[in-house]
Order: sequence, then structure tokens, then C-alpha cells
Amino acid sequence: MKNISEVLEGVKTIGIGGHVRPDGDCVGSCMALYLYIRTYFPDVDVSVYLDHPKPIFGHIDHIDDIKTEVEEGIEFDLFITCDVSARDRLAVAGDAFDHAAKTVCIDHHVSNPGFADVNYIRGEVSSCCEVLYGLLDPDKVNRPIATAVYTGMIHDTGVFQYSATSPDTMRIAGELMKQEIPFSKIIDESFYEKTYLQLQVMGRVLAESILLQNGKCTVGYLRRRDMEFYGVEGSDLDGIVSQLRLTRGVEVAIFIYETETQHFKVSLRSNGKVDVSKVAVFFGGGGHTRAAGCDLEGSMYDVINNLTAEIEKQFCEEEA
Repeated sequence: MKNISEVLEGVKTIGIGGHVRPDGDCVGSCMALYLYIRTYFPDVDVSVYLDHPKPIFGHIDHIDDIKTEVEEGIEFDLFITCDVSARDRLAVAGDAFDHAAKTVCIDHHVSNPGFADVNYIRGEVSSCCEVLYGLLDPDKVNRPIATAVYTGMIHDTGVFQYSATSPDTMRIAGELMKQEIPFSKIIDESFYEKTYLQLQVMGRVLAESILLQNGKCTVGYLRRRDMEFYGVEGSDLDGIVSQLRLTRGVEVAIFIYETETQHFKVSLRSNGKVDVSKVAVFFGGGGHTRAAGCDLEGSMYDVINNLTAEIEKQFCEEEA
């Protein structure tokens, strides 16, 4: 597939869906594709389904068009997934995907097995938004579409810091900026702007974090009772693991928080020497070399011990 128009020919109804707990790349790619089809294929009835995106994506045009539930019995001519690494990671719209006449998967996760009829997966590319941009007519990428694509790119590259950032990534970002998108405002709202409550919680996690493996691994944690005390949910905890990663001498940062009793959401970040995607996949999760995640059950100490044991294996391999 060289251009998205190849799969849109003759199609009257389209559904678009992303993964569970949608991040910036997921929201950005789904919305960019939605806006592109809505603008340049006006005869097509297109719907986008996502699992309650965070308020920080409010700058994307028509974000309120997102549907969080699928209409019963709906059957699309075409269903397209963006940034979904496996069929069981598709949120909200699983039934619509299964009953669609044709399916397409656009993604950049190296672990993606290719679960759709047409799979366009580029594991070497920084973000799904960058993959999607390559399928769009660049002359048709207007300011709203460019804003959505740029949002996804900065989220999955850590504002162009991560190793998958390539000269092509920067070239595309430059092309998007030509549309006079509010790029600095998008970055501030996505990464740096926090509520006072979020800063309090981050301060507590950082103050109580622990160093392991001779200072090469740092772990931050938040128990359910602490989250209830502060009145926060998982969506309020963005940025904590990235801040932990910046600890001098640290190679791997782990942040875990308790979603329910003895059930933890795990975020992993690496500075390069450890492939955290391997750790996450081992525990049934997924992600990228430097950024990955999974869910684990057990006591907090068991979760930390299990994660650090897998990380230690990679340190030992490197030293061997």
C-alpha cells in the first residue's frame, strides 16, 4: 500500500479504532486519518472509536466526534486500526472490526503479527503518525491534520528524543510546522503543564522512589490507597516514569501504580542499554525498545522483584 486512497476506493462506510488507554500517538493517528477522510472523501460515512482520550488532546479538531461505544450490529465496509499492536489491544470497537467487510492495520510496533486483511506495519518508524503521514498525500495535509500528526509524533518520540527518531522524522515535523501549527503549545500541554495536584503526586513518588541494581534501576510506586487519598487516577500520572528515567546513572526506570488490590499497571523506560519491550512482552505486555508497559498481579514487592529480575538478565548479558 503506497497511499491510503488505495483502500478507500468504492468504500461507503469506515470505522477507525485505536488501542486501550489511548496515548498521543494513538489519538493523533486516529484523528488525523478521520480528518483526512472527512475532508477529502466527503461521501464516505466515517466514525472514530477511542476509549475516552485525555483532555490534553482537546486542541485536535473534531475531538468531540470520537465515539466511546460501538452501535449494536453495525457493519462497516472497511475498518482501520491505528497504533494497535495486536487484535486484543483494540479498544471499544472489537465487534465492529470482526464484522467489517475488510480490515486494515496501520502500525509501527515490531511485535505486531499482522492481524488485519491488509497490514501496513513499519517497526523501524518512530510513531504510527509518521507511518500514516507516509500514506497521505502531503499536499492535502492541512493545519488540523498536521496538528493531529504532530501531536502523535511528539508523544511517541518524547519530543524527538527517542532512538527511533530519524532524519525523516525531523523532515516530516518540519513539513507539518509549515502549516503554522501551534507546536510549542502542543508540547507544553502534552508534557510539561501539570495541575498542582499532579505535581504533588509526582513529588511524592520521586521522594519515595528506590534505587536498585547498583543505581542502574529506579522504581517509583503508588498504592491504591495513596491514589484515593490524593483523588487521582492513572490518567493523572503521566510524566512520572519519564522523570524517573532522568535520574543520573539510571539505565531503566519503572513506575507502577495499583489499579485495584494487588493489580498493578507498569510503565518502563530505558536509556538504551536495556530493551524494555522484551521485559514487557515477557509479562504479557508490549511496547518499544525504550518505552513499554504491562500489567502484573501480586504484592508490590513481588511485582518489583519479578520486573527487576528480567532487567537484571539483560545487564548480565551485556557484561558477559
